[in-house]
Amino acid sequence: MLLKLVPDSTNVRFIKMRAIALVFSAFLVVGSLIAVSTLGLNFGVDFRGGVTIEVADDEPLDIGEIRDAVTSLGLGDVQVQAINDFAGSDDAVVIFIEQQTATTEEGDDAALENELAQEEAAALVRDTLTDLLGDGVDFRKTDIVGPTVSGELVQKGALAVALAIGMMLIYIWLRFEWQFSVGAIVALVHDVIITLGMFAVTRLDFNLATIAAILTIVGYSMNDTVVVYDRVRENLRKYKQKPLSELLDQSINETLARTVMTSLTTMLALVSLAIFGGEVLRSFTLAMIWGVVIGTYSSIFVASPFLMATNVKRDWSKVVPSGA
Repeated sequence: MLLKLVPDSTNVRFIKMRAIALVFSAFLVVGSLIAVSTLGLNFGVDFRGGVTIEVADDEPLDIGEIRDAVTSLGLGDVQVQAINDFAGSDDAVVIFIEQQTATTEEGDDAALENELAQEEAAALVRDTLTDLLGDGVDFRKTDIVGPTVSGELVQKGALAVALAIGMMLIYIWLRFEWQFSVGAIVALVHDVIITLGMFAVTRLDFNLATIAAILTIVGYSMNDTVVVYDRVRENLRKYKQKPLSELLDQSINETLARTVMTSLTTMLALVSLAIFGGEVLRSFTLAMIWGVVIGTYSSIFVASPFLMATNVKRDWSKVVPSGA
């Protein structure tokens, strides 16, 4: 017997709830814009430059003791976070050290000097922790990002997201009528802004993995929206006299089982990554989990009602009354 999470005969009036959804979405978007502009994003080492060192040991690690030891080195802002590593028994922490800037005379290669300062800081921290914890300490990884590289990554990350949304706009415009393409892009921008707001509020690290997650969210949300839009277009041709609100509800309900199954199976994989993937994948997986939820929501309550608001055509010569 096939597993069915959603009955075939569902008849939820999604379009009837469009006013509530509009207010809710507006609240999330405005709140996200305010959060990003006031709180800002908690850029990780990838974007702001600095040193990240992941440390593990067979014995329980005292975070306070490690923080005091590293802070006493005079390397500026230092953060020490525990890693909830459910996959293994070793205790582990990740240490973030702010970007180190060397004092150079005029004419010296400042970029090279800054890179050397970063490497010296990383070596100093490793030596200090070896003295503190013993030779058995395991330095799982050390990442060093300079200021020039981090600045370029910020620009390229923003450009990647903008290009992805722009190419999606062109794709939908060629495949559907303009109402569909604009509705899909409105839903995508809605998802990206709210995801950024989530990062601003939760203070999760915003790094290269997060950019990858946002690009994945864009693709996932667009795929979900296109599935609904395909069914809407089929029904627009099939039901010539049905009011648009009823037709949109029918289209969403007909694709609801597929949407729920896809979202659920994706969430199962993401939750496993969040639990067992360690600190390195945490920002990525949490962003993806959030993206699956908000992407599913937007394909139903943002992209589809947009067609209602723009009174989408059944063909190029006839405009259908919007109905109740």
